[in-house]
Amino acid sequence: MNTNIILRENVDGLGTIGDVVSVKAGYARNFLLPKGMASFADEKNVKELNHQKRQLARKLEKATKDAEGVKALIEKVACEFTQLAGEDGKLFGSVTSMDLEAKLKAAGIEISRKKIQLGEPIKALGEHSVPVKLDAGVVAELKIKVTAEEA
Repeated sequence: MNTNIILRENVDGLGTIGDVVSVKAGYARNFLLPKGMASFADEKNVKELNHQKRQLARKLEKATKDAEGVKALIEKVACEFTQLAGEDGKLFGSVTSMDLEAKLKAAGIEISRKKIQLGEPIKALGEHSVPVKLDAGVVAELKIKVTAEEA
């Protein structure tokens, strides 16, 4: 005899959180339910699950909308740096994620430098594009222009 249950944790080979699955009664009674990995899929629990899914969808929608707003702000910012450079266009210093964080902060945008996906510090003149990972999977492109300092 099979029993319908709602998974409260990811279970390998069975499903992910929130899935309603059918398992053998003994497996549910002796393993999944005592460990808190599942609950019975009765009417009350299914309604509660659907309510939680709706709430999570609303939160995700709001987070996405907020992240899109921040993305628009980031993409409007003109990050320009003037650095000492050699004749071959290589900088004597570099532009780091800390510098980018400071420029964004000066423009009124609070972003952690950990979200700025700069693989290596910028050590060359020219225009560069750096991705900034925001909440809800939104990625903004930060445009950076590095020019040589006049001696």
